[in-house]
Amino acid sequence: MSGLTELDQIARAARGDRAAQTALVNRNMPIIYRVAYRMLQDQAEAEDVTQETFLRAWKVLPDWQPKAKFSTWACTVALNLCRDRLRKKKPVLMDELPERVDPALRPEEALASQQAQAGLAAKIAQLPERQREALTLCALEGMTNIEAADAMSVSVRALESLLARARRSLRASLQAETVGETG
Repeated sequence: MSGLTELDQIARAARGDRAAQTALVNRNMPIIYRVAYRMLQDQAEAEDVTQETFLRAWKVLPDWQPKAKFSTWACTVALNLCRDRLRKKKPVLMDELPERVDPALRPEEALASQQAQAGLAAKIAQLPERQREALTLCALEGMTNIEAADAMSVSVRALESLLARARRSLRASLQAETVGETG
């Protein structure tokens, strides 16, 4: 399947080719899950959104007209599903971050690193929804501004504004925390 273009894989997947469907899932599931997890901060919810995204993809693939990359379209679907879930419940901060501890760090450094990651994740979770989406797609998932704007159904200029506001808010929050610790 690796010799096929994405459009060829989509066409084959639309006709029920399991290998093409598997290739699309394997290539796109990690980003869909990460976006959903960062938005919902709940592993089970993120898994449900990821699964629902691909169920919707299989339904529309036969009629799909590529206006963007499949991953961009799938992120749009996932973001919409996340928005629906967030509207239905109050936002909840993550209890703990997945472990990403550098094995070369000493235990006290590892703890400090984990605490810093948890603090940053909590601050990101407190951002307004659209700012959090923009930051997640661009800064954390590495999408270009054009891809992220497409996924969010906004102009590139609007996305850049959301990113600037998100970064300003995070910077102010981090500075306030630093001042609070030293003062």
